[in-house]
Amino acid sequence: MTTDSPTLRTLTARTSVIGEDTTIRRALPHREQKTIGAWCFLDHVGPAQFAAGKGMHVGAHPHIGLQTFTWMIEGELYHRDSAGHQQIVRPGQVNLMTAGHGIVHTEDSVQDGAHLHAAQLWIALPDHERQRAPGFRNYPELPIVERDGYRITVLAGSLLDHTSPVEVFTPLCGADFTSTAAAHTELRLEASFEYGVLVLQGRATVNGTALEPGHLAYLPPGSGSLNLGCDAACRVLLIGGEPLQEELLLWWNFVGRKQAELEQALQDWNQQNARFPAVPGSSSARLEAPALAGMKLKI
Repeated sequence: MTTDSPTLRTLTARTSVIGEDTTIRRALPHREQKTIGAWCFLDHVGPAQFAAGKGMHVGAHPHIGLQTFTWMIEGELYHRDSAGHQQIVRPGQVNLMTAGHGIVHTEDSVQDGAHLHAAQLWIALPDHERQRAPGFRNYPELPIVERDGYRITVLAGSLLDHTSPVEVFTPLCGADFTSTAAAHTELRLEASFEYGVLVLQGRATVNGTALEPGHLAYLPPGSGSLNLGCDAACRVLLIGGEPLQEELLLWWNFVGRKQAELEQALQDWNQQNARFPAVPGSSSARLEAPALAGMKLKI
């Protein structure tokens, strides 16, 4: 479903499953909007209550050419990667993994039978950074602004004169807006940026358009301002950035520029090449890559 207005489009996320049985809403890439700035992937995970003995468990899998960005709202996930990093991400924190030339990681619920709510995103690395060595950082403290009934956490880039410490390589921003009651605010937007607003909980209006979970409002460059309101408790995620000038190829867990890169990454993964080593401390099985042949890759 796509609804058009002079400056705003509403896109509906599709439902998918990751790990064993974790249902998510996938807002990006969308057939009508592949990227928002360098943000090229956006999953809304939960809110989910796992049954006893169940949790989110994603086996060992590779990445190239991107940064994975996990914003934890409720619950805890244990990150392990092939560069030797091990980190629990807790509510109010961001985990940022830079894949660069290649990395492997796993994600597991810390406690089965627990609650989970998170946003998981990818940021496409610009061409001059995408072959860099892999890395990882946890960010336990992020700028918070109280404004017009919203508690605003600046996740990436800058907003309202506050700058996130999260290291990114292209001009972009990300913020979580949470209210416990009716609220309304208006923000000036960066004219060169395009933006997306995804409702995570409750209902909200974005520049006069009503949204509920699973719906993303897209605002093109030059939109000028964001008018955000709600009649009761809600949570929304704002992402934005300068539109990409590079053509991306996105397939499975890889972001590249040419199909030959993706074919090589797939071969390296299937042959257990040193580019994709084992994840220390993890007993998770390696995920099997789908076949590359016949896939439409361009985004």
